[in-house]
Parts: sequence; C-alpha cells; structure tokens
Amino acid sequence: MPTPRHRSPLGCSLPFIHSTITFVLLLLLCCCFCPPLALADCECGYLATVDGGSEHALFTDLLETNFARLANDDTNQNGNNDNNGISQDTDWAPQAFNLTRERARGVYGEMFAVENVRYHHHDAEDHAGEGGLELVVRSEVVDGMVSGAELDTERLDLWWGTFRAVVKVPGVGGSCAAFFWYFNDTQEIDMEFLTKDFNATNSSYPVNLVLQSREAALAGYDASQTGNFIQAYLPFDPTETFHEYRIDYLPGRVLFYADGELLARMAGPAVPSSPGHLILQHWSNGNERWSGGPPARDAALVVRSVKAYFNSSMGQRQRDWAGRCRDPAAPRTVCGIPDVTPGNWSAADWFFGDHGNMTNNQTVSEESGGARSRELWWSTVGGLLLVDTTRGNFTFDLGQM
Repeated sequence: MPTPRHRSPLGCSLPFIHSTITFVLLLLLCCCFCPPLALADCECGYLATVDGGSEHALFTDLLETNFARLANDDTNQNGNNDNNGISQDTDWAPQAFNLTRERARGVYGEMFAVENVRYHHHDAEDHAGEGGLELVVRSEVVDGMVSGAELDTERLDLWWGTFRAVVKVPGVGGSCAAFFWYFNDTQEIDMEFLTKDFNATNSSYPVNLVLQSREAALAGYDASQTGNFIQAYLPFDPTETFHEYRIDYLPGRVLFYADGELLARMAGPAVPSSPGHLILQHWSNGNERWSGGPPARDAALVVRSVKAYFNSSMGQRQRDWAGRCRDPAAPRTVCGIPDVTPGNWSAADWFFGDHGNMTNNQTVSEESGGARSRELWWSTVGGLLLVDTTRGNFTFDLGQM
C-alpha cells in the first residue's frame, strides 16, 4: 500500500508563505511564445508550458543536475565514488537512516546507506552512451533489513514548480523506485514504480501517482483508500532505457507526466501548500501489497538528470528576483523551458547551466561544461503583474491557476 516514504532528518518543517499573501509566484499567460532566437539572461525566470500546452507558468529559480555528465567526468570514471563528491558537485545529499520492520510496514526493515548511491559510468547499453547515478537496492537481507538508497536536495525551499527526473527503472522485480516532492507525511507528491507489477508479456507497466494527505493519514497512510491515488499505465517499458518523469506542483493542483505526455491531474484539499524538497528513493521491505522483494539480485535505479524550475519560499531569494526582474515583458528576460515530448528526446539534454550568460545565483551541477553555443528559448510575456510598493515586493494574481 502507498505510504509516506521519507523519514530522514531533512523532513523537518520549514516556515512557508501562504498563497494569499505577498510572495514571488508569477503566473503569466503567454502572449507570444517565440522559437529560439538569441542568448538570454532569464532574469525574470523560466516559462513552463503546463497542462498539455493550455497554460504557462513562470518560475523564478532553477536547480539543474546532470548526473550523466558528472558520472563521465574523468575523476569519477577513474573509480571515485566518494559520496562527498556528489554533495560537493551538486545540491543533492545521500541519506543514511534505518526503519524498523514495524515502521516500514513490511516483512523486513529498511536500511538506507550512502554507499548505495554511486556513479554509474556509461557502457554500450546506455541510452545515448551516457551514465548517471545509481540508487541500489541489495538482494541480501542483513540484520532483518533490506539495504536501499535515498538522495535528497539540500535546498528545502522548493515551492510551486515543475520537477523533472530522467531515470531508468530497474528490470528486476521486488523494489519500489520513487521520485517525489516532500514537505511532511501529509504533504507529499509521489511517482512510484513497483517493479514486481511490471508484465512484459502484455506490455503492462504501471506507475503509481500519489498525494499523501491528512485523509491518507486517517486511512493508516494508505492513499489508495482516498481519491488521491491513480495507477497510470506507461506506453513504454521503463526498464529498457531512460525516460523523463515530471511533476507540476501548482496552487490547488498537481499534474503528472511521462515523456511530456500528461498522465493525470489531481486537485482539491489534498494538494500541498508548503515549500519542500525533492527526493529520489529506491527501497524494498518485502510487503507484497507494495514493494514486494527483496529483489533476486541487486537492483539499480539509474538517474541521468534532474531539473527543477520553481518559486523559492525564501524571502531573500524573492527579493533577489524582484531586484533583477524590472520588466518581465522586455526581450530576453523570460526563458521558455524546452519540453521533452513523445518522440522528441532532445530537450532532455538541454540545460540552462550550459549557457554563459545565464542569470546568476542559480543552482546547477559543478561540472556543467558542455556546448555554450546553443541558442536559448525565450518568450515575450504579458499578464497580471501587480507591484506592492509598500512592501518593496511583487504580488501576482493567481488568476485561474
């Protein structure tokens, strides 16, 4: 059964700003969305196409991590799997903690170990010849626990945003691979893959889309007993190669995608309202109603990249944005986010961090070399922009968001 998965120390509460008061959320309807024309500073943010192209939302901050590039860096290719390097090169931190069998609600307990997060170097079987970062679940039960892996963003200020992970799910059954946004056990947005439920014979590959909420807590943290659980079926085998999985967390609603195709929408009081952080997790505890397992052999979730475009809950970052974004309608101040779409993979390899004049004070992986000559997507935008001069801050009408 779907249960809230995060128990590490980063799950602490964080002060947040309600959507009814002044904050930096820019929802703009796009007046003119142009093809790539020129390099741009993106000083006013990053424009996302949401809900199948019917709307656009502008986010002020980005967090981009190209794990494939880091894995293929000379230092890491030479056998360096120092987890401190992951934390130094990125905004991500491997986690270490244990859950008892009772708390894990499984046949076995769970042991999350930093050594189970390691670089995966490219080989001939990798998509586009690239590696990534492995999150490994071990087949052996040790002291009544199954050893797994968790990786969290160190930033805890990810509020409304679009969050995208390019991963390859393990082909061996008996584990749960998850990509999710987390504030606490009743404010959590999950995409979870139960590998035991995959069936290659009939091409059945489900992904579980979950909102953990107060209602789920009252049901014993079984979100399947609420209206906030959807089992969607993927039009591809997620174990063969990498695919992009995406969560759009917006005021009052959440949208889920696979390779740019909308899978489901959820709305209502179960949708979170707080800032939080992103988590990649791979685990098993023998519970036949959920993860099953442990796997017959060690299983690895391979993460190629994660991109997050969002509004920060931190007052200083909001002030930074207000200071640099003087006119969001000016040319080259708003950058459109290239989207992965069914049949078009090129946007998966596109990073704002690869461009020399990107706006400063954003979070990207350390080794973000790459081509600097690509053009940036940019947009001219219009919308409901209100200036609160008494507070020295911008306020935006949420409109129909």
